[in-house]
Parts: sequence; structure tokens; C-alpha cells
Amino acid sequence: MAQRLLLRRFLASVISRKLPQGRWAPLTSKALQTPKCCSGGLTVTPSPARTIYTTRVCWTTFNVQDGPDFQDRVVNSETPVVVDFHAQWCGPCKILGPRLEKMVAKQHGKVVMAKVDIDDHTDLAIEYEVGVGGLPLGSQCG
Repeated sequence: MAQRLLLRRFLASVISRKLPQGRWAPLTSKALQTPKCCSGGLTVTPSPARTIYTTRVCWTTFNVQDGPDFQDRVVNSETPVVVDFHAQWCGPCKILGPRLEKMVAKQHGKVVMAKVDIDDHTDLAIEYEVGVGGLPLGSQCG
């Protein structure tokens, strides 16, 4: 999500700059250079108009791929892991998921979060006796 927002801002800044003839400003190779790492953990991407600063990525949330991946990254992890068993069709899961991600991100790597889609990984849901019930969040009479 943050990467998408950063890309939109970058493209908006490039598109908003126009040449005097009214044509769009070309993307130069300098604007597309690979990021360089500076001291202090900041990444600098050079651009003709301005410089974009981003912080180093801290992977606090990951999707479990299969049973052995779950065993390796969750059960055998030295870092505490919060496991979010969810389903794409579950309304409460869609609300709770981002909130859990924010709480885990605030821990700055002290805790990580594993996301398990129970429709894709029914074996894990059965093994850990997890079920998802998509309860209605509201109702309408009439």
C-alpha cells in the first residue's frame, strides 16, 4: 500500500512537469536509477526535480505459503509471531486484519505477523482448529 502511494506521488510529480512546447517531460535515466543506501538507514532515489526519501523496509507481516513454510517461519521462529487466520469473504477479517498489521508494525520487528488464508490452507486451519465465521456487521429491517 505504501509502495503504491509512493509510486503515485512520484508519477504525479513527473507528469505535472511539462516541457515549454506543452509535451510531457520525458523520464530520464537519472530518474530511473536504482536506489542508493545512505547512512542512517534512509534510501535516496535521485530525480531531476527532487529527491525521494524512504525508510528501510522492515518486514513485519508475511503470507504463509504452505505447511512447511508455516512450520519454518512461525513454529520455529525465535521472534514472537501473531498468526492471522482469515478468509477473503469474511467481513470481520477484513476489518481486523489491517488493525492487527498496524499494531504489529508499531512493535518495530519485536513481533511479526503471519497471515494464513484458511480457504487456501485448510490443512493448517484443521490442524490448529481454526474456523472463520463471517457474521453480518449490521442488519436492516424492512
